[in-house]
Amino acid sequence: MAYSTKQQQAILNCLEARRSTPMSAADLAAELRRLGEPVGLATVYRQTEKLAAMGRVHKINTEEGAYFQYCTHHSGEEKQDCLLLKCESCGRIAHLDCTHLQPLYRHLQKEHHFVVDHRRTLFTGLCEACAEKEQAHGEK
Repeated sequence: MAYSTKQQQAILNCLEARRSTPMSAADLAAELRRLGEPVGLATVYRQTEKLAAMGRVHKINTEEGAYFQYCTHHSGEEKQDCLLLKCESCGRIAHLDCTHLQPLYRHLQKEHHFVVDHRRTLFTGLCEACAEKEQAHGEK
């Protein structure tokens, strides 16, 4: 098991408690202060990068900056292939572990000489609820 500091564990616990909500480093630092676990912003950046490299959290790069989200598919020391789905309407980000994408990844590597970083892959579209709302508005 990788070495874990008290601060790293506090950050991981905070992200796990808000697993469906991506958080910026500044959001994390503020939330940790609110919880009585003061952690400096530089430490939050450093530890979230380490947690992302370990596969414990996803790093989501957006136009507004980086966000971090707890990876629900991490099991112990084994990193599982997963990716993220972001709804363009409500902004919700969901984790997906789908082996059906493996043939696509192999094709891209073999035929196009491109290796996909599945840990940072973000598909955008509409979640089921938002797609239904959009369809209902279109039918009126």
